[in-house]
Amino acid sequence: MIVRIVTEGQFRMGSAHLDELNDLDNEAVRALAGDNESEFRRVLAQMLTLVRRQGAPVDPSELVESDVLLPPDDITLEEARHLFVGEGLIPG
Repeated sequence: MIVRIVTEGQFRMGSAHLDELNDLDNEAVRALAGDNESEFRRVLAQMLTLVRRQGAPVDPSELVESDVLLPPDDITLEEARHLFVGEGLIPG
C-alpha cells in the first residue's frame, strides 16, 4: 500500500500495519465527531509517526498512485472534517 503524507511524500507500507492505521483512522473520525481537537491531534500524530517509521520512502522519481492520503499535521479541524468522513481515510 502506498501512503502519501501531503507536503512530505509517499511511503510504501506493508499490510501488517494496515489494521493499526485503520484503527487510528477510526479514532480520528470519533475525535472529530466529538469535537475533541486535542484527541484528534494526538491520533493524527500517531498516524503520521506510524507511516514515517514503518513505511519505506518512495523515491520521488518513481511515479506510483497513492492508496491513502494523510493530511499534514497542521491541518485545521475544519479541513479535517471534510477528509475524515464516513469510515475515514483508510479504505476497506
